[in-house]
Amino acid sequence: MAPVTAAALLVGGAVTASVTSLGAGDRPGDLLATYDRAAAEASPRRAEQAAEDAAREARPHSHADPDTKNAVSRAGETAERAQDPTSAQEKVANAAAVAAGRGQAPPRLTTRPAAMPRALHPATRYAMANGCYTLTVGGEPLFLKPTALGSYLLYDADRRFVVADGKADDPSGAAVWTARRTDGRTRFLREGEPLSFEGRSRFLPTRSSGCARYPESQVDVTGDPFAGTSAFQEVRGYVDAHTHGMAFEFLGGGAHCGKPWDRFGAPYALVDCPDHSATRTNPLELALSGEPTHDPVGWPTFADWPAPESLTHEGTYYKWMERSWRGGLRLFTNLLVENNQLCQLYPFGEDGTPLSKNSCDDMDSIRLQAKRMYQLQDYVDAQWGGPGKGWYRIVTSPWEARRVINDGKLAVVMGIETSVPFGCTFKAVLGEDVPAASCTKNSIDEQLDEVRALGVRQMELVNKFDNALSGVAGDEGSTGAIVNNANFLETGSYWDMRHCDPADPEAHDRNQYAVPEIDPQQQDALFGAIGQVYGLTGNALPLYPPPDHCNRRGLTDLGAHLVDRLADEGMLVDPDHMSVEARDSLLDLAEDRAYPGVISSHSWSTPDAYPRIYDLGGFVAPYAGDSTGFVAKWRRHVEWANPKYFFGIGYGADMNGLGAQGDPRGADVPNPVTYPFEGLGGVTIDRQRAGERVYDINVDGVAQYGLYPDWIEDLTKVADAGNDDGAAIREDMARGAEAYLQTWERAQGIAPDPCRNPDLQVRAGRMADLVRPGMTSRAVMQTLGQPFLRRDLTYTYCASARRGEVRMAVDLTRSGRVDAVRRLG
Repeated sequence: MAPVTAAALLVGGAVTASVTSLGAGDRPGDLLATYDRAAAEASPRRAEQAAEDAAREARPHSHADPDTKNAVSRAGETAERAQDPTSAQEKVANAAAVAAGRGQAPPRLTTRPAAMPRALHPATRYAMANGCYTLTVGGEPLFLKPTALGSYLLYDADRRFVVADGKADDPSGAAVWTARRTDGRTRFLREGEPLSFEGRSRFLPTRSSGCARYPESQVDVTGDPFAGTSAFQEVRGYVDAHTHGMAFEFLGGGAHCGKPWDRFGAPYALVDCPDHSATRTNPLELALSGEPTHDPVGWPTFADWPAPESLTHEGTYYKWMERSWRGGLRLFTNLLVENNQLCQLYPFGEDGTPLSKNSCDDMDSIRLQAKRMYQLQDYVDAQWGGPGKGWYRIVTSPWEARRVINDGKLAVVMGIETSVPFGCTFKAVLGEDVPAASCTKNSIDEQLDEVRALGVRQMELVNKFDNALSGVAGDEGSTGAIVNNANFLETGSYWDMRHCDPADPEAHDRNQYAVPEIDPQQQDALFGAIGQVYGLTGNALPLYPPPDHCNRRGLTDLGAHLVDRLADEGMLVDPDHMSVEARDSLLDLAEDRAYPGVISSHSWSTPDAYPRIYDLGGFVAPYAGDSTGFVAKWRRHVEWANPKYFFGIGYGADMNGLGAQGDPRGADVPNPVTYPFEGLGGVTIDRQRAGERVYDINVDGVAQYGLYPDWIEDLTKVADAGNDDGAAIREDMARGAEAYLQTWERAQGIAPDPCRNPDLQVRAGRMADLVRPGMTSRAVMQTLGQPFLRRDLTYTYCASARRGEVRMAVDLTRSGRVDAVRRLG
């Protein structure tokens, strides 16, 4: 172990770190020393900069104004801004501690093969996936496109499909063959009948060449994915804490066009909705994009969609997600989402044909979307050679997630964001909010157990409506008016917004007023557009008092019960979308029980809450939006970070129907993204091709999910233009997966590391008695807390000794069991 010396320097208001690395690690005490030193050295210039930042945010929110359209909070926008509760001295000290943390030696990484190895003859019935083979000696080459685990389309060099009686031009059930292996040979069967091909019914597939490639979106990332050198070391990778990958099934399954996969691939997954294709227009798409018509053709031309403002079309096709994974994404939260009232507004096409095919009940939709997540996992497994082989891995614990990420794959967390979770709506009766009979503490417990069994580990209590658990922050403008009417249909009451004078002027809910049109760049604009187009306008709303507005409805007893249950189970609770009063109560509960498992996933909390979340040991992922706005949010969050915890930051893309994506900065800016560029882990990222379309972040923005590696590269360009902070934001983003996992570990009862928290240190002489050979790495953490460093096969801790703090190493075997405990230095 060797020390790193970090000194906080103030240059024009920017915090930088001068770091001297003497080896593979650093001295933990430097982080706290840097914090104390920076706090004492906070300059008047830094206070002036804070005042300038506050003045800039004082302007009313407008998406046309680059200084306000990406406000840190989407839940509290006001004409009068003031500094957040964090003092100027604390901001400088916090940022200095983050900078010192960046000086730590990174974990050693290795790689995993990007492509499945190809034997001359496939060893299993899954190993033929996306390979070129002949089935008989001297036979024609066939491309084997998996449709499911062990099932294939046999695609010939003339781009036709093998069927029982010959060839077909298009894929169908008749062209799907299930592989079965016996005695080293493969049989292909359909409905129990074996394929007879070139006079044979049993085959020895042999690697070949000359196949026609099946039509599919490209990835355009070269280089092997990075991975850890052990299953339990510190991870690297980006975090998206909030996206809706299964949104093709929400709102009845009729409002969303396309889907993240189809057994027959991109030409069948990436298609427009029937009511769009018939008329080349759609009222909902018009309300969102402002374009009177759009080209309904998706694959292969993609002339008009996907696009940042096209919220009705699929954005998370699995090959686009694969590109993000290959580009560095390692942790992804998929939120199961529904809104029953808006679902019921979208039932029919122009010819009267029902477009909704699914139940509008929130919980029914959650169950269906969870099922689809496992089906996508199986489909990705099929493409990569068999069960467990794929890169999309649903995880249910931080230990499992760490193993997955260190294996070079994507850890997928299942979450919930819905307006009426667990049936917990209410009706306003004579001035009282009466919970639905189906919403009791017992029913909450039973349904929480059910969704846990499905795999849910992250949860919001509210989305668009007040419910029997919590009040909401609400929406503003025309979207607010529309959703407020839907709130009335659901509960029999409107939002109870009253004038408030918060001690922190940023700590209020969404102000209520009317504007004439939907802004497609507004987060969650889809909700307002559905209401506008399909019938929630025109109802008389309450006459609200002058702003600022606070929703009187807070956290209910039932909501507090759910928060306690989530904490009991070590699940991650997300306070986004809650009213300020409700969120304050939730954070009070978390603080009372010292519960760190709090995650704000997409900027629907208020800035007064973020320091409290960081102080608990929680995690924050601001709404992604455009790159310029995100960099501004990142700078502010760095100043809120608590030095007692490892810092990294994520983003909440909110893609697939709910959140508008980042617009391009333009190809004519002085610092565009230049292709190809180097991505995380040393991979090379070029412009992505999907069919005939080639995407460029400079002119297309975040048109679809595969462009998030490009967006992160754009963040570095924007940050460099400001304060030469490109390397800093890239590092903080790359540390995001580790920061999320450490929050999740603490939610599971693991104490924070004793180097950053000296009061938790044990005596060095006792450590060998507490940590015995053969203990698992998890048991070590349950005993000593989180390690300060997790490098290869060694965990590093701080311990107290007669002459001060000493460093101790816990050496682990490859299987993650204690081998030895030793003193360092």
